[in-house]
Amino acid sequence: MKGEVINTISKEKIEKYLNITKEALERIEVAVDERSHLYIVAKDFLTMARSYFEDAKYYYEKGDYVTAFAAINYAHGFIDAGVRLGVFKGENSKIFAFG
Repeated sequence: MKGEVINTISKEKIEKYLNITKEALERIEVAVDERSHLYIVAKDFLTMARSYFEDAKYYYEKGDYVTAFAAINYAHGFIDAGVRLGVFKGENSKIFAFG
């Protein structure tokens, strides 16, 4: 319904975004050479994305959907930022932001 305010986070919504981010983490490839000054950025972004993804799973399992949703959005934010910066390869518009 247009104009409807949704102020709850459902289990299904969390599961959807957990699955999308899981797939993105499985497919992600570092796009810069190890000798590049951007390699450390890629590795840091990947570490942060994985850490927030694990946090999201932890909070989801505890039933804290609000914190899980926040964490999964941070995780995917690091992935998308890396794709936009060109330090990650991402070809699928359903799971990656295009650079």
